Formats: sequence, structure tokens, C-alpha cells
Amino acid sequence: QVQLVESGGGLVQPGGSLRLSCAASGLSFSSVNMAWFRRAPGKEREFVAHITSNSGYTNHADSVKGRFTVSRDNAKNTLYLQMNSLKPEDTAVYYCAAESIYVKSNYRYWGQGTQVTVSS
Repeated sequence: QVQLVESGGGLVQPGGSLRLSCAASGLSFSSVNMAWFRRAPGKEREFVAHITSNSGYTNHADSVKGRFTVSRDNAKNTLYLQMNSLKPEDTAVYYCAAESIYVKSNYRYWGQGTQVTVSS
């Protein structure tokens, strides 16, 4: 029943920007911590950013800190990832995920991902 649908990916030049969205349904979005992950070609999935249910706390991976900003609009049941100053190394499939309300750090629900390609 829970669905997470990412959108906003695409092809951009280095230094460009993209804003990813994750539309959530089937869960009490405002009660759930959310996160972004990514998987680059040939690499394992890696953490990108995390945000608590009420936006009271955010955390970003060192590799994206200062360039990416995670946010959410609970009224719209939507998670966002603003990506600025994009680098080729940011090329990956980006996934949103919902943290289990029962077990912290266990991301129970995942979207299908959206491709971000940074290339000149």
C-alpha cells in the first residue's frame, strides 16, 4: 500500500541544478523520517541525506554537504532534494526511502528511483 515515487531526474551539465521530488502515499508521511540514497554505476548504494518527520533535523553525506539540501512538505506528502553545483560524480539513480517507525535506521519502503546524469 505504501508507495514512494521519485521524479525530477534528468541530464544536466556540471555545475547545474536539479530538484528531485518523492511523492509518498499509503503512510502517515508527517510521522515518518525520510531519506535519500543513490547508487552510481558499479557502486554500492550510498546514503545521501536524511530528514526527520517534522524537518527538525537534517543530515547530509559529506560528499554532498553544501551542495544538496533535503527538505519536505508534509502538507503535500512530498520529500525533496535540491541538488546544486552538480558534479559528474553525482551521476546515479536516486532513491527516496521511508524509515521504519518500529526500527530506527531500517528503511522499510523504497521508491523505484530516478536517474540523474551529470555530463558535459
